[in-house]
Amino acid sequence: MQVLHCVSPTTMDTVGEMDEDQFTEYAIQLSIQESIQASKNPSSAYRNSLVSLSEENQRIVSAIEQGEVFVLQQLSKCTLAFGEADERGWLPLHKAAVQPIDQVLEIVLDAASSLINLEQATLDGETALTLAAQMGYAGNVKALLEKGASPYTTNSKQESPLLLAVRHGSYDMVLNLIKNEAPVNQFCIKRWTAMHEAAKLGLSNIVRLLIRSGGNVNEKDAYGVTPLATAAEYGRTDVLELLILKGGNIHATADDGATVLFDAAGGGNPDCVSVLLEYGASANMPNMSGHLPIHRAAYLGHYLVLKTLIPITSKSAIKKSGISPMHSAADGGSVQCLRLLIENGFDVNVLLAQYVAEIYEDDRKTPLYFAVSNADVTCTELLLKYGADPNNDPLNCFLVAVRARSYEIVKLLLAHGADVNCWFMVVNDTHFPTAIQYCLKDEMMMRLLLNNGYDAKLCFDCMHGDSSGASFAWRHLETGWTTCVNKDTPFCDFITVSWLADVAGKVVRILLDYVDFVPICSKLKPCLENQKQWLEICEILENPRPLKHLCRLVIRRQMKLYRLQNQDFMDLLPLPLILKHYILYREYDLYGRGISMK
Repeated sequence: MQVLHCVSPTTMDTVGEMDEDQFTEYAIQLSIQESIQASKNPSSAYRNSLVSLSEENQRIVSAIEQGEVFVLQQLSKCTLAFGEADERGWLPLHKAAVQPIDQVLEIVLDAASSLINLEQATLDGETALTLAAQMGYAGNVKALLEKGASPYTTNSKQESPLLLAVRHGSYDMVLNLIKNEAPVNQFCIKRWTAMHEAAKLGLSNIVRLLIRSGGNVNEKDAYGVTPLATAAEYGRTDVLELLILKGGNIHATADDGATVLFDAAGGGNPDCVSVLLEYGASANMPNMSGHLPIHRAAYLGHYLVLKTLIPITSKSAIKKSGISPMHSAADGGSVQCLRLLIENGFDVNVLLAQYVAEIYEDDRKTPLYFAVSNADVTCTELLLKYGADPNNDPLNCFLVAVRARSYEIVKLLLAHGADVNCWFMVVNDTHFPTAIQYCLKDEMMMRLLLNNGYDAKLCFDCMHGDSSGASFAWRHLETGWTTCVNKDTPFCDFITVSWLADVAGKVVRILLDYVDFVPICSKLKPCLENQKQWLEICEILENPRPLKHLCRLVIRRQMKLYRLQNQDFMDLLPLPLILKHYILYREYDLYGRGISMK
């Protein structure tokens, strides 16, 4: 057939799936659209006429906009002026279509009946009928249809008058269009139909009218979504049940594998979920990415839907998906859903399956990592309270928090056993624990790490020797270090690079508050000599350290870090409060004192 020459390959695939009646209807619709297409594209001569409008045209437009019926009747004799369009391609007809007085449009239609084409479009692709439908003016739509305006015409988005009328929620307008043979299953450029729109808006009466007029309850849009799934997504329970009773397929899936129940879980209406379950929907059908309805509800924080889905979702389906609802709830930042899952026995330390973790560049594994990476203090605190291990990810979530300058989360993680001296095991090329390199210009964060046991002495451990030529004993490699000493970058090499050298003096001065005697190597000394902290550093290193300071270091080593980080233990320790504060470096707790460091 000739109508098929302009059809795209995608449309050809759709055409190939049609039965004979559907194909005939589609061909008729396409033929009508092609027949009016020329009227939507003004010729160059027409475009040239846009630049100058006659005085009569201007008076006509003013009368239309002001609703001056009597004046307009007098101007109706100026027939040619009704054929003049402005710079947007708007005729007086278009102006009349978007004002609410029926008589105004009737006068324009009578005056210009022999001059203009009712299907003539503005430069934006809107006809008088689509404009009237968009505005919801049922009287104008009726008048245009009576004068012969085609209900098949569409705007530049291929939205039909019927679709636009449904969007406005006007039953009378929809009924009038259908009586004038508007195609009920006509779709726009996204294959969205009037039935989809009515389902989205929850217009039960219009859905019934469309069904009685031959509307397809299982029509899929460009993404494979049915009106039933649309009603589920937008929580339209009445429409959902109506569509099911009229043959809507509850087992239909979209192009991404999402089931109707998955969309309902995302919509958050527990009544929609209950209706679908009542009619036999399965909670154990994943979409193409492996996610189940329970994951969707947990991520979006739909507590009541999640409560409904927990007992009917099988543990084997969740395990097969490779991701726990705990991950979803933590990622979505829903504390209520996290607590509900924990109360129902879900593991706070559950790990992503390896093939799922590989989707993320940081190879994350735990729900805690999701909460920390989102800088979500509340979810982080809840997970830690119920036993989340802060040291379970290849890239320790503690390092993520330090780098993001999430002080409260860093403090929470340290209080629950995060390893302040951890290395990033994937890229481990430093001789000192990783965290400090993320806060060299942030004294508040640096002090927070050092107060909680960061091993400052490793920052002075290198093989360059002192300025007199004496060499230092290289420490034995410990767990987490690379197997080749040559690949371990010492702190002195790291801090003396050109873009960090200006902070070396301040950093070294801070580190000295947490060590006993340390030598300054021949690599680091030339860099420090040019900085204002050098004289103070020399004074500290050339004199014995205070006994009080040395005692604090010994006490901290004997007490062990895990005890120092345990607030309950420290509260019960039979020592004066001032001594406890000294042991914990409270005088250097800049974050605790609320000091803003710049």
